[in-house]
Amino acid sequence: MRYLVFALALLLSGVSAAQQIQPDNLFPKVKFITTEGDIVVELNRAKAPITVENFLTYVQAGSYNNTIFHRIIPGFVVQGGGYTEEFEAKTMFDPIFNESGNGMLNNYGTIAMARVSDPHSATRQFYFNLNDNESLNPSSKGWGYAVFGWVVSGEDVMEKLASVETEFYHEQTGWPNVPKQPPVLKKIEVVPQQ
Repeated sequence: MRYLVFALALLLSGVSAAQQIQPDNLFPKVKFITTEGDIVVELNRAKAPITVENFLTYVQAGSYNNTIFHRIIPGFVVQGGGYTEEFEAKTMFDPIFNESGNGMLNNYGTIAMARVSDPHSATRQFYFNLNDNESLNPSSKGWGYAVFGWVVSGEDVMEKLASVETEFYHEQTGWPNVPKQPPVLKKIEVVPQQ
């Protein structure tokens, strides 16, 4: 009940202008245009309304344009949306409520929100699941990572992203699993409603 009240309050407060994007469509589609090809994702407003509106706010602002996929672990995840090609952090809006209890699982081909240890810390970074990652789902031990859509075309591109060469230790950032030549997310476009 508390979640429903929170979600309703957030949506009514005008979470973002993203609600103008196909407001009557519970399953809008977006196209990720990357240097490796295109991926089309269907979002699920019905089960993840806060997460989808947050994501679409960044899309509408063009804030994902020319960002990189900075963390790639084959058989696990491809993560991006947070940094420029120079590894400069992009502007973040306020963190959102964690919708990981929405019944959607971190299965192969889904998209979910990245976060830090605080369960309600997701802002702009997302990842594609390259496997059925049960460890990322909510459990009796705690919160999971909120899934908010799934790939409907371009799985081959997702796998191509996952195949790029990575470094165990990135000299500039100190992070592991960073691509030597990070694939670029040129832009995300909303697919016209049919």
